[in-house]
Amino acid sequence: MKNPITYFEIPADNVERAKKFYEKIFDWKIKKYDKDGEYWSVITTEVGDDDWTPKEPGAINGGLVKRDMPNEPFINYITVDSIEKICKIIEKNGGTIIVPKKVMGEWGWWAIFKDTEGNILGLYEEVKE
Repeated sequence: MKNPITYFEIPADNVERAKKFYEKIFDWKIKKYDKDGEYWSVITTEVGDDDWTPKEPGAINGGLVKRDMPNEPFINYITVDSIEKICKIIEKNGGTIIVPKKVMGEWGWWAIFKDTEGNILGLYEEVKE
């Protein structure tokens, strides 16, 4: 199926408190992504050798981040072939681009949009090899 939801991010005012909550409630594994950063990986399902990709089809993992702004929403990310193409279609159909395409390290690009109902979602485009 095209354009699946493949990732999520949970913003938190107190990351340690949120980490403990999700680990206790759902038995998720949450670990700091890197020593210096402010990003935590959320592993919700068994992963492969790369320590990230879910083994189970349809399962997704995500991230836990320090909240940057009040009311920052939980965001689901949809993987697409071309963020530019999808952004044009979103705007043509009444949606709004909130954060235009930005680089995500060596992995690809991301953007954030609002749909016609006020829901906020993310887009992710992988680097094609």
